[in-house]
Amino acid sequence: MNANNHAAIGRCFVIATMLAVGLAFAHPNTADAAKANVVMLLADDLGYRDVGCFDGPVQTPNIDSLAAGGARFTDFYSGCAVCSPSRATLMTGRHHIRAGVYSWIQDEQQKSHLLLREITLAEVLKSAGYATAHIGKWHLGLPSENHDKPTPDQHGFDHWFATWNNASPSHRNPDNFIRNGKPVGKLDGYSCQLVADEAIGWMKQHVETNVDQPFFVNVWFHEPHAPIAAPKDRTTKYGNPDDKGAIYSGTIDNTDDAIGRLLRTIDQLGIREDTLIIYASDNGSYRTDRVGNLRGRKGVNWEGGIRVPGIFHWPGRIAPQQVLTDPAGLVDVLPTVCGLLELEKPSVHLDGSDLSPLLVNRADAFVRHQPLFWHLQRSSPIVAMRDGNFSLVASRDYEMSTHNLFQEAWIPRIKEGGYRDFELYDLFNDPGQNTNVAKQYPEVFDRMKQRLLEINASIMKDATDWHLR
Repeated sequence: MNANNHAAIGRCFVIATMLAVGLAFAHPNTADAAKANVVMLLADDLGYRDVGCFDGPVQTPNIDSLAAGGARFTDFYSGCAVCSPSRATLMTGRHHIRAGVYSWIQDEQQKSHLLLREITLAEVLKSAGYATAHIGKWHLGLPSENHDKPTPDQHGFDHWFATWNNASPSHRNPDNFIRNGKPVGKLDGYSCQLVADEAIGWMKQHVETNVDQPFFVNVWFHEPHAPIAAPKDRTTKYGNPDDKGAIYSGTIDNTDDAIGRLLRTIDQLGIREDTLIIYASDNGSYRTDRVGNLRGRKGVNWEGGIRVPGIFHWPGRIAPQQVLTDPAGLVDVLPTVCGLLELEKPSVHLDGSDLSPLLVNRADAFVRHQPLFWHLQRSSPIVAMRDGNFSLVASRDYEMSTHNLFQEAWIPRIKEGGYRDFELYDLFNDPGQNTNVAKQYPEVFDRMKQRLLEINASIMKDATDWHLR
């Protein structure tokens, strides 16, 4: 079966699904779109096969309800195979290297951070009159003893309650949260519930005092990133309380409960119909038993490292029970929010595309202007690109240090470096990427290789050299 037939099958499935739920969602009221709240729910290191609605072993009724009441993407992708760059891509709709983030950030040892010149989703919505809050993990750079870096309020957030990276010493009783620039000290409870508490309190206060002002709340959970911890009653649902797999599942179960509390608050405030909720993960799982039949895991550009759950939920605007097969990802969130809310997109090059036609019964109008593209210098393969049903990967053609932490001295070599050992995979028939089909599809291979090199050149032209700053 050729690539065109693959695409046709996927498109027909989407169209049939959307027609089946009726045409009532095709032309929503513009005024309602302009007033909609936005809630971004992001898990940390959650795998493609973790939650219930993606055939995972963890009981996640609240996450599942979002999928049942909206659209679930079968082929949804992170912005990168590790934390910080994926979050930079989500916030900007641009490849993370354009935004200044090459890999995960260690504030004490690196200059890098999300560049102030970047236009974030929070800034887009704030310019449109929204109140904005970031709650949970940040990991896009915070000031340290050695480096002065911007804080979330400088990226468009009115209120922030965050940690620079992971909850410390674990998800239980974390002691490293900062609220609007001031450390809050040790807290009692589990990170996901503390994050939910802050989000709930902020939403309630905002709605009660600013009923006519829409809001954007960015809720970035720490779970299930290590070091892990979960209540015993949740862990024992999945095995021995000392078993790491059971604790891992318990953290996800606990997060689902926290999401349930958020959803009940939204219902109690009477704003569910006016709220767009997006759920995803920042990258694949570090556990190979939680990526399904996909190859690889967190940290590598095989499917297991970058494919994640993706759900869009907005009653009355996005039809329920949609299962969409078009490739999509975190890079699409900013342009999609702009499309759904009918807001002007930033006047910069966006690597992501507006998914709103897929979500509101206009699938034939959807155009992906640029294939999905990933780059991570410590990964092998170092680059990957998804175009339709095909994935192209390649290795770097130069030597790199084996140092685990990203070194900013590497940047000139990364910007100048090339690629070798290109391989092509047909994800429709081979989602596990077992068979290189470059020889079977030479025209597809040549076209995709040329496009990959073009996208790479564009990104590297924009890339900041922190080594020189």
